[in-house]
Amino acid sequence: MNFTLGFSPCPNDCFIFDALVHKKIDTHGLDFTVVMEDVEALNNRAFKQDLDITKLSYHAFLYLTNSYNLLNSGSALGFNCGPLLVQSAKNPVTDIDKASIAIPGKYTTANFLLSLAFPKAINKQEMLFSDIEDAVLSHKVDAGLLIHENRFTYKEKGLEKIIDLGEFWESLIHAPIPLGGIVSKKSIDIKFEKTIDRLIRQSVEFAFANPESCMDYVKQHAQEMDEEVMKKHIALYVNEFSIDLGITGKKAVQLLVDKAFETGLIAGPAPHIFLD
Repeated sequence: MNFTLGFSPCPNDCFIFDALVHKKIDTHGLDFTVVMEDVEALNNRAFKQDLDITKLSYHAFLYLTNSYNLLNSGSALGFNCGPLLVQSAKNPVTDIDKASIAIPGKYTTANFLLSLAFPKAINKQEMLFSDIEDAVLSHKVDAGLLIHENRFTYKEKGLEKIIDLGEFWESLIHAPIPLGGIVSKKSIDIKFEKTIDRLIRQSVEFAFANPESCMDYVKQHAQEMDEEVMKKHIALYVNEFSIDLGITGKKAVQLLVDKAFETGLIAGPAPHIFLD
């Protein structure tokens, strides 16, 4: 049995899925065809239901609960790992509500948090996450919403933080921030969903037990990223919630879902979202 599997080329995802896709663990006869793209591209694929199993932003998942189930393993949640809204040190923003802001995608959790913190800030420009720093530095936009490894590099490039939206979320909700999760199509037989969920958990556990084993795969897709930044990236986004959401992780995800419906960012009643 073969399934399409989408995840990003970022170090955390390559770390999580290396053992699975390279069969360093027993996959029990299941094969996976990897589709590797930026998370917003994966979000958009999910709206078309292109992939059987995929990483996507929790924000995007809010619109897709009728099509996908959330798996227990593979998620990116945590404290002190949220997106950063930054500006040029030479060109500070005077009014965020009127500022032009580069965002890494409409359906990213980063944009969800920005909308929650600054609901009147609607002058947004979508662009690839890795282009946002340069867009702010070249004054194409007034501010930029940084995710992934850019949170480690913005200061040395002459940018300064306006707000850490992870800290904003934690002060508001008092729970870890759910950034991205792994989902599977509801049309997949539940026995396969549970097997895949278990395999992703085993893949993460293998990576934690053998961290150097996956580094070639991480480096292959991290482009010119410094190795120290790669390891910081993995340490920030891969943790116990990546092994299993558990009670705390599920509560955090549910709080995000509830907040989205409470504030009207998503219409309708909050759905049941977890794989039973």
